[in-house]
Amino acid sequence: MQLQDGRPTDTTGRLDKEIRTYDFLDNLGIKYQRIDHEAAYTMEACEEIDKALEATICKNLFLCNHQKTKFYLLMIPGDKTFKTKELSHQIGSSRLSFASPEYMEKYLDITPGSVSVMGLMNDHDNAVRLLVDEDVLKGEWLGCHPCVNTSSLRLKTADVFGPVIKAMHHDMTVVKLTGEA
Repeated sequence: MQLQDGRPTDTTGRLDKEIRTYDFLDNLGIKYQRIDHEAAYTMEACEEIDKALEATICKNLFLCNHQKTKFYLLMIPGDKTFKTKELSHQIGSSRLSFASPEYMEKYLDITPGSVSVMGLMNDHDNAVRLLVDEDVLKGEWLGCHPCVNTSSLRLKTADVFGPVIKAMHHDMTVVKLTGEA
């Protein structure tokens, strides 16, 4: 597993949504590094990737309200525990739950295991509200998937929550989660 600069030179067999992620970042002039790896579906599977990236790796949770009328992408550090009640109070939305894969594909063009802030580039109607735990913003580097879970990106945190989010026409809401059980 080796960190490489930028997009892959050979895109054979790669999904369009992954290539669109590289195009999006390249068009913005955002520098990034990439690691290709086996599909990573859990935080445990990401441990080796984390070491190679040397970046803040997030749990990216796709949530919705009970009525399925409001959708949220929550980014929290991988070592924090998510508690619905703690978040619900901060964003004024009760009864949060995990949104179905169908909504994830509809709004972010992402499937389970590949959830990433980069999926917001596909949310042209701003149907998904970005929620970011304050601790995610503290690291210099951020790790995320390019809309697929067979590669991981290393980007400057300031780039992601500055020009990248701005180009996606999204805002973020900073939340504070204790992560305690």
